[in-house]
Order: sequence, then C-alpha cells, then structure tokens
Amino acid sequence: MNNVALPFESFGVSHRGCVRELNEDSYLVEPETGLWVVADGMGGHDAGEVASASIVDHLATIGIASSAPDLRARFEDRLSRANAEIRRISQSRGVTIGSTVAALLAMDGRFACLWAGDSRVYLIRNGSISQISKDHTEVQELLDKGMISAAEALAWPRRNVITHAVGVSDEIVIDFQQGEIMPGDIFVLSTDGLTAHVTDTEIEAAAVSATPQAACENLLQMVLARGGTDNVTIVLVKIGDGRNGAYPGPSRAEG
Repeated sequence: MNNVALPFESFGVSHRGCVRELNEDSYLVEPETGLWVVADGMGGHDAGEVASASIVDHLATIGIASSAPDLRARFEDRLSRANAEIRRISQSRGVTIGSTVAALLAMDGRFACLWAGDSRVYLIRNGSISQISKDHTEVQELLDKGMISAAEALAWPRRNVITHAVGVSDEIVIDFQQGEIMPGDIFVLSTDGLTAHVTDTEIEAAAVSATPQAACENLLQMVLARGGTDNVTIVLVKIGDGRNGAYPGPSRAEG
C-alpha cells in the first residue's frame, strides 16, 4: 500500500433550509485525520440537533491514526460512544432521538464509506456518478423486494421513514463500502435535504465544474431556490493528481 496519499481539497456547508426553524444537521471536515461526516438528527424540537452534534463531537476526537484499520477502529469506537450518549439523553427526556450518519474515511490510498440511515455518499469517477451508500429506509426495502417501482418510490407516502439510525437502539447497525482512491475522484456526502430537490446528474455537474467550496455553495443555492423543505448539508472532497498543490492528505504515521 502506498504511504503517500494523493492530495485533496474539501469543503462543507449546512443550512436550515426554507421551512424548518432549526438546523438539526451537523457535519465534520477533518482533512488532517482523513475524515468527513454528515449527520441528520431527528426526534423533535432541538433533540435532533443534540443527536447529530453528539456524533460529530465524538468523531472530532479521533486524532491521527497509525493506519487505515486504526482509523476505522477509532471511528467505530467514537460512534459507539456517541450512540451511548444519545441513548442516555433519550432516556432522560423520555423520547426517542437519533441521527443518521454518513462518513468518508481516507488513508493510505484507500477509502471507506460508512453509513446508517438515508444520508448519502456519492462517488464521481471518470465522468460518472454512483451512489456508494444504500438508503436505510422502508421505501428502499420495498424497492429491493420488487414490491414497488422506482417511479412509485418517488411519491411513496412513507418514503422518508428510516430503518436504521444512531441512538435509537443499544446496537448500531452500520453498513460500509471500501475501495481504492483514484486521482480525480470526487466524493459527495449529503443529508436528504439535498437529494429531495437535486438530481444525481445535477450533483455531478456541480461537483466537476467548480472547487469544493463553490460546488457546495452552488448546490445549496439550488436547493434553496427550489423550496428547501428540509435542512441541507453537503460535504465535497476532491482528490487531486499530486500536481495541483491541494492539501496533502494523511498517510500512515511513522513509528
């Protein structure tokens, strides 16, 4: 495995949208540690914000890992701690609160995407966008079983009901995909406030045509112009080719 990481640059934005009073999303951009996260809280007035903030606050303590497996282990440890904290808050308030999470881990030329809920991770590679994560929702389960069509899913009355989240049970159900990072890769992490208003094709067009900051801001403006019915959070990570002067990503620590 190559110790020298490809350079990358990243940026994140979050907005309450045009309808919601509060922004219950949280995000984390930690290029020094090779970690990017979005989280979409749920559970009523201010409780969702507490849940998503707990996830981000715990993950922010990861520090510099010694290897890609160490980074993954640190991530899972901090997420478990956040889950326990959210459970304690839920019990003290007598309500169920929780949060989705979608994360990108990058180190030593490898990436891992981990998620629970319907926040998403996309990869744009060689001019094509693909959704790496798979929504943990009732409607996705129905699609997988062939019980409804893709067209029906768009208007399904319970399409926003998620089946997994951090904080809703003692055990976390989290999925992951991993692979090799390639020069020119672009990763887009988002809460469902983006994908409710913007298509995958539009996400790709915005991401490839601008810097991460400009792309995030352009996508946010697109959401707000279309009504912004939910909180929206977008994190974008662009992988360079080693010649563009972008921030050099983390490689395995020496010693």
